[in-house]
Amino acid sequence: MRLLVVEDNARLCQAVAEGLRAQGFAVDVANSASEGLRAWRAADYDAAVLDLMLPDGSGLDALKDMRKRGSTTPVLILTALGAVEDRVRGLDCGADDYLIKPFAMQELIARLRALLRRPGAALGRMLTLGNVKLDTSARVATVADMPLDLTRSELIVLEALLRNQGRVLSKERLGECLYDFEQERSANSVETQVHRLRKKLTAAGAGVSLRTLRGLGYLASCAQPDA
Repeated sequence: MRLLVVEDNARLCQAVAEGLRAQGFAVDVANSASEGLRAWRAADYDAAVLDLMLPDGSGLDALKDMRKRGSTTPVLILTALGAVEDRVRGLDCGADDYLIKPFAMQELIARLRALLRRPGAALGRMLTLGNVKLDTSARVATVADMPLDLTRSELIVLEALLRNQGRVLSKERLGECLYDFEQERSANSVETQVHRLRKKLTAAGAGVSLRTLRGLGYLASCAQPDA
C-alpha cells in the first residue's frame, strides 16, 4: 500500500516516513501544501497523513481541494492544533481522523491501519487464494497454514497480487506499490521481485499461479491441477 505524508518539519517527516516504511508501506513525502497536491494528483494513494500548518498555506485547503476533485483517500490530520474547534473543522473538511502532536508512532500506525480496514478501504485483515493466506495486519504469509519466509518487498508483491486476484495488475501499478518517488529502481526490479516470490511459492507447494502477461502485467489465480 502507498501512503502520502505532508509535513513541513523535515526531521518529523522523515521519522514518520521511516516508521511507516518499516511497517511495509511505500511512502511519498511532501513538505508543503503545493507539493502535497502535486503528489496527490499524480499517484493513487491508499491513505494520507496531513499537517495543517504548512509554509504555503493550510493543509485543510489542500484537503478540501482533493475532496472537491472526488478523492476518497482516507486522511489522518497530524497537527499541533488541538483545540476542539480545530478538530471539528478538520473533520468537517473531510478528514477521517485527527491526531495531535506530540504523538506516539505506534498510535499513528494503529490509527492508519484502522482507517485502512474500513469498508471499501485498502486493508483487509486476511487475504486468501487457494492454500495461500496473508494476514495484512501481522504481515505474515502462510502456505497450507505453514509460515512462508518472505522479504518485505515479496510481501508487498504478494499483497498487491492477492488484492487483485483474477485481474491483471500492470507492472507500473505494482512498481508504485513497491517503491516511492525517492527510491531508485532498476529496469527489471519488479520482474525480479515477482520471480523470487514465484520460486518461494512453488517451493512451498502453493496452489497459486503467478502469470506474467507480456505487455500487460501480472495475474494471480488458483493453479490448475495437473491433468
